[in-house]
Amino acid sequence: MNMNLIGNRVAGVALAGVTAVVALAGCGLSEAVSENRNGHVKTVGYASGEEGKANEEARLPDWVPDQARSLTEVIRTTGSERILRFTAAEAGLPDACVSGAAAETAATLTADWWPRGQESKTDQVCDGDWHVYVEGDAVYAFSPETIDQAGVN
Repeated sequence: MNMNLIGNRVAGVALAGVTAVVALAGCGLSEAVSENRNGHVKTVGYASGEEGKANEEARLPDWVPDQARSLTEVIRTTGSERILRFTAAEAGLPDACVSGAAAETAATLTADWWPRGQESKTDQVCDGDWHVYVEGDAVYAFSPETIDQAGVN
């Protein structure tokens, strides 16, 4: 076989690989998709609540104030579980958030900004399914899994 032909094929495969990496990198630094032992997980981050609500794919909850800052959310793409952290707006939480019991189930999603067991500290419920805890200006929120995950992974 001609060595130039082999070299051209190798170069073509390498170029295709580089193109795929560049295309994937173009998805933005604020979004990443990864897989862990619990299934598929998407992590998103936004500068404001208003910006996060504009992203229909991530479905940032309506109760999050538009003025909230530094939002980071981990979303299970194969279910409904989510964890969320943001800096509270000066106005605080909206009327959709009321005093309520802590979450009965533990979070299976993890993030370096989510303190282990944080969901057991929650003392407010927003929109009926978000368990929320405010610590200083940091707001932590947890929405438990409602879809059976057996066999999903």
